[in-house]
Amino acid sequence: MFSLHGAGVGAGVAIGTAFVFNRDRPEIPDYLITSEKIEQEVARFESAIVSAREKLQTIQQKVPDDAPSEIVSFIDTHLLMLDDPLICQKPIDTIRESHCNAEKALQLQAEILISAFEKIEDSYLRSKKSDVDQVVGRVYNELLDVTDEFTEHLPGGLDGQIVITNDLTPADAITLKNRRMAAFATNLGGPISHTAILARSLRIPAIVGLHGATRYIRNGDTLVVDAHNGAILIDPDQSILEAYQERQQQEAIAQHELLSLKDVDTRSQDGVTVSLMANIELPDDINAVTHAGATGVGLYRTEFLFMNREQPPSEEEQYDAYSVVLDALPGPVVIRTLDLGADKQVDGGRAGSNTTTNPALGLRAVRLCLHDPGLFRPQLRAILRASVHGTAQIMIPMLSTLNELEQVLELLRDAKRELTREGIEFKPDIPVGGMIEVPAAAIAADLFASKLDFLSIGTNDLIQYTLAIDRVDDEVNYLYDPLHPSVLRLIHNTIRFGHEAGIPVAMCGEMAGDTQFTRLLLGMGLRTFSMDPTTLLDVKKSVLESNIAALSQATDEILATATSGELRQRVEQLNLQPGTIN
Repeated sequence: MFSLHGAGVGAGVAIGTAFVFNRDRPEIPDYLITSEKIEQEVARFESAIVSAREKLQTIQQKVPDDAPSEIVSFIDTHLLMLDDPLICQKPIDTIRESHCNAEKALQLQAEILISAFEKIEDSYLRSKKSDVDQVVGRVYNELLDVTDEFTEHLPGGLDGQIVITNDLTPADAITLKNRRMAAFATNLGGPISHTAILARSLRIPAIVGLHGATRYIRNGDTLVVDAHNGAILIDPDQSILEAYQERQQQEAIAQHELLSLKDVDTRSQDGVTVSLMANIELPDDINAVTHAGATGVGLYRTEFLFMNREQPPSEEEQYDAYSVVLDALPGPVVIRTLDLGADKQVDGGRAGSNTTTNPALGLRAVRLCLHDPGLFRPQLRAILRASVHGTAQIMIPMLSTLNELEQVLELLRDAKRELTREGIEFKPDIPVGGMIEVPAAAIAADLFASKLDFLSIGTNDLIQYTLAIDRVDDEVNYLYDPLHPSVLRLIHNTIRFGHEAGIPVAMCGEMAGDTQFTRLLLGMGLRTFSMDPTTLLDVKKSVLESNIAALSQATDEILATATSGELRQRVEQLNLQPGTIN
């Protein structure tokens, strides 16, 4: 037996035989087109776009009614990208200007787009470059008349089999779901990649970022996929198989219990009420929010309204998108203002900006919005106008100085005065909060708390900035440690300062949806968690089984621990405390 390790995503354990498919990108030809054949080449490219779109629409029509909403959203995104001028028109311009073949023109444009995504500091958004790669791959297949052998070679059913491949597209996920695969593992991807989101939405075990999976695993190998530990075991012995079979049975029982918790009030064993909210990025995510029983939306990412287009969305377009979500959900909806940088071509209208050497430290998020009020004002007006449709709140990302906050609040006051003069209805007392995701803001959280209605801790960026590492960089992501003493102290200080100021403190980073941290965060005083809807019931179960008074005392001892190793052991002991659902 030997094992491979990557990022465990999805849920639970799977045991089965390997179905390996090494899907390689076809070699891209590169040749010149004579002047008289330019338009013929353009027509060939346009035909490939049409054919790729039609095939994707056919897959969309076959999506089962019970398919996770995330898969539907991904396919919708890919269809929109096929209609994006940056993909369907720019290569045509290149064919005409450079006299190159369609495949080469598409490759050049894809490299530009992927490079732009790679410069996005937000690791979640940066992972979306895989969508560009997958959409472009579909067009390549049409241009080169390549059949997608992945679906062609799949057996009629995948009962008990574990798919091992380079990467998965949303269309692949539909195919695999229909053929009842037990689990999957991919060479590519990370814990926040679209592949990971697919695994979580399907609630199946998966390992991503294995790199050598298709090299080391052979068809027919007996595999154990342990999503919790990020390990895939190849040809384990009988005793190990039996141990994992027992775990499977226990997890099946636990999953059944989880489904019964949807309508249960989220209250600890000692009577403390906790709010569990959802993170979303598209209006299509509403179904997932209601299905999980979330009390509202703690993070509505607005970046996708601005991406993959040459001009930013109008105020009306933004108003419509925000209103749809607010109309559909009775609870609070925290709308985060634009969190993109000026160094990329994918955020509406920013293509002409200079490239930043280090976008992590450059003009992004609130800095970009204050630098370009013409981009920011329409969004503020749209949110204010949409506020009458529900319980909207505004959240400002990446605050690092009080001066930034004061400028935002003044722009917001200006927008309110404008709407009042124009006779347009809005809620004047809409709450305004700030994301604490820069160490400077966490250290000075008391100053921000005195001027805001709420705080929300963005752990993804806070950890990266504090530890000076990029979590999607394979060479350093092993250093990404939510339990580093410095990170925990910044989180604890933020929660404490918020409480002292009498304002709520939420967490919308990935830590909020990871049950290994739930009890620790409860002990630190966190009472509002916002997460991917697929993890909400797991967190709810942890809350229901916790005694927060006891956790608070244990947490004080944990925060005094100096090393990450010892700290991790103490957290594991904390999570082993007995608890039962009343």
